[in-house]
Amino acid sequence: MALHTVILAAGMGSRLGRALPKPLTELSDGRTIMRQQHDNIRAVFGKSARITAVVGYRAETIVDAFPDADYVYNERYDQTNTSKSLLRALNRSGKGGVLWMNGDVVFDARILGRAIELIEREQSFVTVNTAKVSEEEVKYTVTGEGFVKELSKTVVGGIGEAVGINYIAAADKRAFIRQLGRVDDQDYFERGLELSIAEDGLRLQPLDISDLYAVEVDFAEDLERANLYV
Repeated sequence: MALHTVILAAGMGSRLGRALPKPLTELSDGRTIMRQQHDNIRAVFGKSARITAVVGYRAETIVDAFPDADYVYNERYDQTNTSKSLLRALNRSGKGGVLWMNGDVVFDARILGRAIELIEREQSFVTVNTAKVSEEEVKYTVTGEGFVKELSKTVVGGIGEAVGINYIAAADKRAFIRQLGRVDDQDYFERGLELSIAEDGLRLQPLDISDLYAVEVDFAEDLERANLYV
């Protein structure tokens, strides 16, 4: 499957307290977070999968580590959030759908395998974990048809958490790009999805991966938990 995947890796990752960009954090198996992501993408989608990373903070360290990837530079990485990094990548992604992920997610490759059916039928989705609903995480609710209704950290009555691996279908991409352009610089990309749902009728399916591991590494304790799996 020829698939375009975007990794959002522009941020400073200051909460983890490392000098290097967070995606270059080493895991207990000797790989970096981003190397695990690359390995998972190649294992599931093959060598033809196109990988683009959005870089900013100490961009050269990521480029040197992964010279064969494509890159988009967010020169305002210290003033913007994931919405604007993703916007830059989508504007240069061509006509097809795009799978994207946060650059700090350590995850089971089987998550991507589970997503293949939705990608092949061009269904936009967000991966979710329904096993826990933490206050500080991005949460979601659904419509009566089972599609995502609300998606943010401020959702009340959330039924699960967003994992940070998502897909926007080709037919939905133009509206999503427009909404990402509207949102505030400090908004997460989820705000663009919410606006696309509310104003453009985006049907965003939650893909439950609660039985598989996916750890977003923000703090040292997250890294310790991720290392239990790799």
